[in-house]
Amino acid sequence: MPTAKPLKIGLIAGEHSGDILGADLIRALKLQHPDAIFYGIGGARMRAEGFQAIFDMEELAVMGIVEVLGRLPRLLQVRKEILQHFYNDRPDVFVGIDAPDFNLPVELKLKNAGIKTVHYVSPSVWAWRHKRIFKIAKATNLVLSLLPFEKAFYDKYQVPCQFVGHTLADQMPLYPEKSVEKVALGFAAERPLLALMPGSRSNEIKLLAPGFFAAAAQLLAEQPDLQLVCNMVTPEKAALYQKIKAELAPDLPITLLIGQARATLTSADAVFIASGTATLEAMLAKTPMVVAYKTNWLTFQIAKRMVKLQHVSLPNLLANQALVTELLQDAATPEALVAAMRPLLQADASAVSAEFLNIHQQLRCDASSQAANAILELIA
Repeated sequence: MPTAKPLKIGLIAGEHSGDILGADLIRALKLQHPDAIFYGIGGARMRAEGFQAIFDMEELAVMGIVEVLGRLPRLLQVRKEILQHFYNDRPDVFVGIDAPDFNLPVELKLKNAGIKTVHYVSPSVWAWRHKRIFKIAKATNLVLSLLPFEKAFYDKYQVPCQFVGHTLADQMPLYPEKSVEKVALGFAAERPLLALMPGSRSNEIKLLAPGFFAAAAQLLAEQPDLQLVCNMVTPEKAALYQKIKAELAPDLPITLLIGQARATLTSADAVFIASGTATLEAMLAKTPMVVAYKTNWLTFQIAKRMVKLQHVSLPNLLANQALVTELLQDAATPEALVAAMRPLLQADASAVSAEFLNIHQQLRCDASSQAANAILELIA
C-alpha cells in the first residue's frame, strides 16, 4: 500500500501574539499528524516547532493606517511572493493567524484557487467596518474566534465560525502566586512592583514609553519603596527602549527584562500597558492595569470616526463594563496615568481580580486542541 502523504499546512502570522498562537497550533496539530509540514510566514516560536519560514513575520509587523502606507510596496511584494509559493507548493489548508489586512486577501486568492482557508482570530468586525464580514465570508471556509461574543456576530450573518477559547487562558494559572513570581524575578516580595509595558511595536514604544517613564517617576517619588520593571519582546525593541530611557529618564531605576512578558505581568502588583493582546494577558495574570494607547494623529482621527465601541481594551470588552481605566491618545498624559494608577497601588485588588477570574474561566477551553480539531475536520 502506498504511504499517505504528510499533511501540508500553510500559515501566516504577522506579529508576536500570532507567533504564540501559531506555535501552539502547530504543537496541537502535530499530536495528530506528527509528520505534517508547516510553512509560510512566522516568528521564532513557530520556527522552534519545525515551521519553515519563507519570510520572517517582522516583515508584517506594522500597525496603523498611515504607518502601513510607507511599507506598502514591500508588503505587496511579500504577499505576491508568498502567494506564488503556495500556488507552486499547495497546502491542504491555509491558516491566516490574525493580521487581517494582509491575510484576508491571501485567503481570498487561495480559496479561489481551490485551497481551503481558515482565519484564526476574528478581525474586529463587531467593532468597526461591519461590512468586512462579507469579505471574510468570501475569503474563508471557517473563522476560529478566541472570544465568546464574536461567534454570535458571525452566526447572525451565517458565516461559519467556531469559538475555541484563548490559548493564554489555557496556559496561565487561575490563581497566580504573585509573591513567588516576584522573588523568582529577583524582586522583594513585600514591596510593591509596578510594570511598564509600552507595547511590542516600535511606534508604540516611541509614543507610550515617555509618558510611562514620567508617570513612574512621580509615583516613585510618592512611594519610595516602589519597584519598577519593564519587559521588551526582543533585544532590538530593548535597544530602542534603552535609547528613549537614556534621553528622558536616565536615573529612573527600572529593571529591564527581555521576552518575559508573562512573568513580568504575573509578578506585578499593577501595570501601565498598551492596548492590545497584552491587556488580556495582564487580566489573566489578575494584575490591575491602566491601559493607554497612542498612534499617529491621522490614524487616530480616522479610527475615532470608524470605531463604534464604548470600550477598546479586551478586559472591558469581555466584561462589557469599565473594569480598567483606558487613556487614549491625548488623554494619556503623565498626570492622568498617575491619577489612574495611584489607587491601584494602594487599594485592595480582590474585587477586580474576581472579575478577571470569572472571564478567565469562560475563556479556558483548550483552545489549540479545539482549533486543531476544527482545521482537521475542515480538511476531512
